[in-house]
Amino acid sequence: MKEPVTEQPVLPPAQGEDEHLSIALANSAIALPGGLTVDLLGTPEQSNQWLTERGLAPVDAGMREMCASQLRSLREQIRSLFASHASGLPAHPTAITAVNDAMTRVPTAPLLQWDDRTGPYRTIPHPTTAMVDHALATLAADAADLLTGPDAARLTACGSTPCNRFLLRHGRRHWCSTRCGDRARAARAYARRSAAH
Repeated sequence: MKEPVTEQPVLPPAQGEDEHLSIALANSAIALPGGLTVDLLGTPEQSNQWLTERGLAPVDAGMREMCASQLRSLREQIRSLFASHASGLPAHPTAITAVNDAMTRVPTAPLLQWDDRTGPYRTIPHPTTAMVDHALATLAADAADLLTGPDAARLTACGSTPCNRFLLRHGRRHWCSTRCGDRARAARAYARRSAAH
């Protein structure tokens, strides 16, 4: 397996990423021709930037590797759910559990704590942890809403190899970008020419 590419590819958002943050999250690991991959969440800084660009974190959140790892892990579980849905296969139970855990991790009120010397008090978690938990809950809830809502029938995987992005199908379009559509059409044309000879 080749090393991940660090620079971001120039790809437009796939159809549906603007409406569903969970599709954007699923598409933050991009397979490129030649076995290359680009991980937009590869470092804590990249993860922080990705969340900031979507209004889920402040610029100076101070994301650490543990939090970035949680985001990447949720991405893989959502990708698993989307792939199962797009191919009409049962979902892996751990993916469902991960999404449900992310949605229920965020407390709706300050939690009760107990100090042995001063007694009971209420507190919210560490600000960065709370921010990440909130972002994970938002992304997980969006995935659950997508899979159970009216757009679920349109959710599909890009039809161009090796692309691994998801999109909401619009009409007959099965590609996440013009680049992938061009590559798929070129492959079909090549296959027709090869078969004719």
